[in-house]
Amino acid sequence: MSEELVDREIAAEQAFVDRVYVQLAESARSAQALAKEGHSRGRLGHEGGLVERDAMVFQAARRIAQLDAAHEGLVFGRLDLREEVDPEPRYIGRIGLRDANRDSLLIDWRAPAAAVFYQATAAEPHDVVRRRVLRCAGSTVVGVEDELLDTEAETSLPIVGEGALMAQLSRARDRSMHSIVATIQAEQDRAIRAPGKGVVSISGGPGTGKTVVALHRAAYLLYTDRRRYEGGGVLIVGPSGVFMRYIERVLPSLGETAVALRSLGEVVDGVRATRHDEPAVADVKGSARMAELLRRAARQQAPGSPREFRVFWRDDTIVLDRQILGNVRRSLMSQGRRNRQLPRVVPTLLDAMWRQVRGERGRDRGREAFDDEMTSNAAFLDFVAAWWPPLEAAEVFGWLREPEFLARVADGVLGHEEQRLLSKSWTGADLSVEDVPLLDELRYAIGDVPARTDDERDLDETGLLAGGVDMQELFTAADREYAPTGRAWAPPTHRIEDDPFAHVLIDEAQDLTPMQWRMVGRRGRSASWTIVGDPAQSSWPVPAEAAAARAAALEGKELHEFHLSTNYRNSSEIYEFAAAYAERVGLDADLPTAVRSTGVQPRVVDGVADADLEAATRAAVAEIAGQVEGTVGIVVPVARRSEVNAWLAGWPEFADDAAGARAAIDSSVTPSGEDRIVVLTGLDTKGLEFDGIVVVRPQEIEDESATGRATLYVVLTRATQLLTTLA
Repeated sequence: MSEELVDREIAAEQAFVDRVYVQLAESARSAQALAKEGHSRGRLGHEGGLVERDAMVFQAARRIAQLDAAHEGLVFGRLDLREEVDPEPRYIGRIGLRDANRDSLLIDWRAPAAAVFYQATAAEPHDVVRRRVLRCAGSTVVGVEDELLDTEAETSLPIVGEGALMAQLSRARDRSMHSIVATIQAEQDRAIRAPGKGVVSISGGPGTGKTVVALHRAAYLLYTDRRRYEGGGVLIVGPSGVFMRYIERVLPSLGETAVALRSLGEVVDGVRATRHDEPAVADVKGSARMAELLRRAARQQAPGSPREFRVFWRDDTIVLDRQILGNVRRSLMSQGRRNRQLPRVVPTLLDAMWRQVRGERGRDRGREAFDDEMTSNAAFLDFVAAWWPPLEAAEVFGWLREPEFLARVADGVLGHEEQRLLSKSWTGADLSVEDVPLLDELRYAIGDVPARTDDERDLDETGLLAGGVDMQELFTAADREYAPTGRAWAPPTHRIEDDPFAHVLIDEAQDLTPMQWRMVGRRGRSASWTIVGDPAQSSWPVPAEAAAARAAALEGKELHEFHLSTNYRNSSEIYEFAAAYAERVGLDADLPTAVRSTGVQPRVVDGVADADLEAATRAAVAEIAGQVEGTVGIVVPVARRSEVNAWLAGWPEFADDAAGARAAIDSSVTPSGEDRIVVLTGLDTKGLEFDGIVVVRPQEIEDESATGRATLYVVLTRATQLLTTLA
């Protein structure tokens, strides 16, 4: 292939790309003009103008954001079809564009007309003669890669390059996942374009592109039914903050920003947890048994609340003793969630009190007079507020920190050792990732305080609501008498009824505990789902329990299953090493076929003494960092994480990377794109990939938990080019 031919083809494609970017700039100017016109509508002085302003400005802002996001690598594909089908080439891009005559200039990769770009093969060319991938740096074409698909077609089209896919797989990795719109393979495309309803399950071994395929599916769904998915929202859940930052650029690069990306510690609004519990504690908190324990906790009387109320009315002493209050409590609880019963508390207590009125003077005054006097009685209102206060989940969660309370609600559910583990884990103030589903469970067990109806708001003029009680006075009394958190109670601004999304995407689904499935399931009761996972990589020790929770979360939804069989991440040498480990330790692993070879075998260093471990690690990192251009991961046992991170900070040749290592450990810090070397635990590596990996003390990683073998298998499949283990 002559350099002159390559240069000529690049120049021809550059001319078209220049034309596209001119149109992109014109589209941006049109969007900005629309925004300006929208703002002017707001000055018309009537409500219709304000509505038009909001609609126009919103649409303009969305289009501007889409155009800005698509600027990098806007044009990436070209299709040349048989002359009788279409004599003009079709160009594929991140978004769709039309020229000044409204003719299609660039086809959105998600459009039906672009599907053949991914689905055509030499066996089934679908009338495609040549498929070309354009490699661009910004708006500059730097290379082209061609595939001749229809060898029987008469064509003079030149064929340039050695294959787009292999070129993409060989590039250096950085700290972010990138889109694969230019190199989506046919089996991946089928999962991306699967039906929008029900559940799409994407399975496959390491390196098959499950995560990036799922993200492209989210972009595809937003394109095909924008009103539904933008209106209801798309929730993407991943295993960690490190992982979420790794994938956060993919959808914006495809022009989509209307998604919520949350790690498992961030699924509940207003809560953010990054710390993980020790495996033994996590196993208890994740168990489905915790749902029963929390249900019991939500039904308990608030610690310190009154157990009796006495009042003298006319000729009678009325007593609400333990037995009567217990009967009232059970009656209210049988009607629904605790907070939902707040309007019924006063009427139900008044019923129980009226039944004790025996004297003639009291009976003669009648029930209405009794209710009026009781609901004006400050002592009664204070009792009600303290006996049945409006609760928040965090308050009830705090009750569990008391060993006696925990023992009462855990009786017959958890053993003494499991209770001890829980109590020990709750000595600190911060929540763990495993605590978040428990807090969410309590939110749903307690329920929201009922929102007032319009009729009830009208009654604010009289101040009287259900049962003749002033609910504002009741809540004020609750603030005064029962404020264990040290702050006044206020109705939450976000209600649990607001949680469901239109689409839920779960990555690394094999790791979700039963309690996490319950938490995520609540957000997708009426949603469509995309679920990504590989059972062999699971860190949850009781798969059957998690499977039952998953089935409950997805009950009634049609299932569409897709399996990816090709490993695009690892070199064949690295994956053969990882697969051999999986077979040796008895993992039932899905073993995809690795398509790329480097000729470099993984390096195994055995017998490294503790005294020599720092020097050995430093040497291994230096060797790999000198041979690859992209990222290097140092994977360590949890107990050694701080130690190894301190080593890295003290190595002069890696001083610039020390901040990145610390950021990788503390997932609340976002590392810069310059950090090449990071220190991670085995679980931290879920979903990530690096050019090179150094695994420190693999046996200790395996021994950390009951699923340590699966974790180590994951670690061994993270490297794309070089792998060293220090045993």
